Amino acid sequence: MMAGDGLLVRVKPRLGRLTPAQAVGLGEAAVAHGSGSLDVTRRANLQIRGVTEAAWPDLLDRLLALGLVDADGGREGRRNILVSPDWKPGDDTHRIAAALHDRLGELPALPGKVGFVIDAGAEPALSAESGDFRIERGSEGVLLLRAEGRAVGVPLGHGAEVEALIDLAHWFAKSGGAAAGRMGRHAAPLPDWARGSVQPAQPKAAPAPGQRELGTAYGLPFGRLKAPTLIQLAQTPGITGIRTTPWRILLTEGGMPGQLDGLSLDPNEPLLRVDACPGMPECPQSSVETRMLARRLAPHVVGRLHVSGCAKGCAHSGVADVVLTGRRGAYDLSLGQRAGAPPLRAGLDIDSLIAHFGAV
Repeated sequence: MMAGDGLLVRVKPRLGRLTPAQAVGLGEAAVAHGSGSLDVTRRANLQIRGVTEAAWPDLLDRLLALGLVDADGGREGRRNILVSPDWKPGDDTHRIAAALHDRLGELPALPGKVGFVIDAGAEPALSAESGDFRIERGSEGVLLLRAEGRAVGVPLGHGAEVEALIDLAHWFAKSGGAAAGRMGRHAAPLPDWARGSVQPAQPKAAPAPGQRELGTAYGLPFGRLKAPTLIQLAQTPGITGIRTTPWRILLTEGGMPGQLDGLSLDPNEPLLRVDACPGMPECPQSSVETRMLARRLAPHVVGRLHVSGCAKGCAHSGVADVVLTGRRGAYDLSLGQRAGAPPLRAGLDIDSLIAHFGAV
């Protein structure tokens, strides 16, 4: 995809995990063929920024050699799987996600943003994250198949999960789901076999920066990661892998925590309560600067702040306590809304916002 700073090349790590060798290779490729900056997305993918038209074929070859891209374009397009990042080898999340990867060729053609969520731990971790077809733990301890937009799901027997996901995807395609675009907007009644009455289990909170059971959680303001930092992290003694998350958090497997450029170990870091898209000039859709303003305002905003360069709200699709939406070179202010909502105050400039929030 073309952005204001060049092409974005998206990488979808299998099971949301990079080996140290893959992380080093990815960082080196981002420096050699891009700007040296990467984004961690809300789908726990990575985007290499600043790639030129001339550079991307060589970059693709390097990603293929690292095992970060599927050589089959059809399979790569279907590989939209968000996995709970605290999985352990052999547990239900790992088992189901790995089996779904192996059967991607059985899926029908689906709209580009349609994806799967595998969240089979004792407490769901991804309940607030977008996904069309979900496997998650139910309130009674069983595993559920749940379609996005439906509050309840149907229990499944052990080993039946991937078959049910594939069947539901085929039903979605045959019942006109492509016209709706996403499962949550598809009004067709679910087939009888996919209807249930079991509530999902109570979710757990997303991890905060600091030491965790798996290793160390590093906060990533705005989801932006410098390639040299990724390389340095991957080469830290004791680290056996790096896992991506949809919360702008990187999780290491093992290793001792240490401060690295651009990564935060402070759970109270104000920038971790901020969502801000790249803004102008990196995004041609934006008419305003976003991240410098967000840095200025973050310590002065109570709750979650969302600064969006336009009404699309790419950085955060949900409600935030304070929302600034760019429009025609100025900012609209909303409270408790999504980006693009009718503003409380419209057409504000940066000086007005700094004064309003006492950020002088």
